[in-house]
Amino acid sequence: MTVRAITVERAGGPELLQETEIPDPVPGPGELLVETAFVGVNFIETYQRSGVYPVDYPFIPGSEASGTVVAVGEGVSGFEPGDRVTTCEGKAAYAERFVVPAVAAARVPDGLGLDVAAALPLQGITAHYLSTSASHPQPGDTVIVHAGAGGVGLLLTQLLAARGIRVFTTVSTPEKRELSLGAGAEQVLRYESFADKARELTDGAGVAVVYDGVGKRTFDDSLRALRVRGEMVLFGGASGQVPPFDLQRLNSGGSLSITRPSIGHFLLTPEERAWRYGELFDAVTGGGLDVRVGERFPLAEAGRAHEALEGRATTGKVILEA
Repeated sequence: MTVRAITVERAGGPELLQETEIPDPVPGPGELLVETAFVGVNFIETYQRSGVYPVDYPFIPGSEASGTVVAVGEGVSGFEPGDRVTTCEGKAAYAERFVVPAVAAARVPDGLGLDVAAALPLQGITAHYLSTSASHPQPGDTVIVHAGAGGVGLLLTQLLAARGIRVFTTVSTPEKRELSLGAGAEQVLRYESFADKARELTDGAGVAVVYDGVGKRTFDDSLRALRVRGEMVLFGGASGQVPPFDLQRLNSGGSLSITRPSIGHFLLTPEERAWRYGELFDAVTGGGLDVRVGERFPLAEAGRAHEALEGRATTGKVILEA
């Protein structure tokens, strides 16, 4: 038996993502085989496809997806065929079926659609660890969230605002401004002048934290926007990777801190996974967290999905329907 999958044979542009037939995956010990419902599309896959992050080719992208368990590997307990699951730690998920370690799968609560379940894990877990673990804003503090209408930006803004944190965001269009305000942003700033405006709105002090997934384009002004002992959380490079810089800038900027986190380091134990997924699922099913699915593409049109994401023409989450 074979299944459809999206494969890239060499590093390059989104046009290299091609539909192919591959052997039906087989779950190994401790793994689940999942019939794919929806796949989350993320910037890391554009980095892998383009060669920014090295991978072995031919390569099937995708780590985030939802679906129904069809088989369990040796030694698996707690899951059985028919269970609805989601994950951001799957393998080769741009396919009709994918494999995931059972310890990395989360059971989808009743009443939560599999489309939303596929849109939540990577960006939701990212927003959760950014706000709770990679930085330390307190109620009443002011922070900046770049790309406030993106998938992480919308979720992160909601999580921070719910804790009484004052959120400024940056966006590029009037439509995105309205989405960001709807998520709880107090101020929505233009990229061109965000550092100056943030200082003006904080009486010259600067902000406690900048969450920067844009990277090269915003990095210098993000540092400039920070208050004394402020925290820079650099979690992506949508505009390009940040070049090496002089660490003395952190001293002269006011004893600043900077971190470059990665999601895997914040999912180290079953207990940590359960905590993060549990809080996110409770927030979504309870109505306190809105997960926006902005664009949907058929699996065969993964290249178009990458084009839209890289062109910053999307809001919320981009998903593929298998």
